[in-house]
Amino acid sequence: MEPVTDTAAQHRIRRLEDELAKLKDELANTNQGVLALVVELEERDEQLRRAHRAIFRELEDALRPPVPQVEQVELAVYYSPAEDDAPTGGDLYDVVVMPSGDLHLVVVDAVGHGVASTRAALNIIHAIRVLALAGLPLEHLIERAAAILQPVYRDLMGTVLVARLDRRTGTLRVVTGGHPPPLIVEPGEPPAYLEVWGRGVGYPAPGSDGVAERLLAPGTLVLFYTDGLVEARRDLNAGLDELVELTGRHRALPVRDLTDTLVRVMHRQVLHSDDTLLLAMRWTP
Repeated sequence: MEPVTDTAAQHRIRRLEDELAKLKDELANTNQGVLALVVELEERDEQLRRAHRAIFRELEDALRPPVPQVEQVELAVYYSPAEDDAPTGGDLYDVVVMPSGDLHLVVVDAVGHGVASTRAALNIIHAIRVLALAGLPLEHLIERAAAILQPVYRDLMGTVLVARLDRRTGTLRVVTGGHPPPLIVEPGEPPAYLEVWGRGVGYPAPGSDGVAERLLAPGTLVLFYTDGLVEARRDLNAGLDELVELTGRHRALPVRDLTDTLVRVMHRQVLHSDDTLLLAMRWTP
């Protein structure tokens, strides 16, 4: 005898198979839609990141003064913030030609990172510029700026270096508030740091202990920088030694190429990320 066929059961099985096939199709379409949505979101996210980077670079350019074209001096600046999502940080500089014709240079390293530290650095730079243009002697600039700022900005802290170059004679005068010393590279001589001591804004007894003065030979290169350049591998002394060695090796480069080269080599391994500023000046009478 032939087995009895359960027609109702077969119809039920076919219906379930059809429903399963539809569910698979719907799931496949849903997966494709989700994948397309993910791709679209990733594209929009990348567009947003590019827009943010463009805005950050514009803000950075607005905050950092353009390097002026100065007779008898070659200037170049390298700057990068520690945080990719911040337009700038606490490392800033100022370059001004004084009414006397002297070149006035300031490098500031405010405590902290990101935009908040930028405000502190700008406050220090602006205070020093106003005092300098008002004729306050170089040796009193840092102390006086600290006296003005600290009652208003009680948490403000930063190191600062101020240099003044007489472009006619090549006389360089430097004061510091706890900032790393400038590196002097005279033609035919080994690079050497210009020793000058002091304490920064926000520290006890702020101000420079004196004025370091150096008569530069024609063609002398001077490097001003922040500790982010020399502390990338968490060893300040090793970083200072490496800066001397590299600068001596590449001293003949144009200042713009020199700044890029020094930072690239010294940051080939970064164990400690920090804002980095390098300002190079060559006196070319």
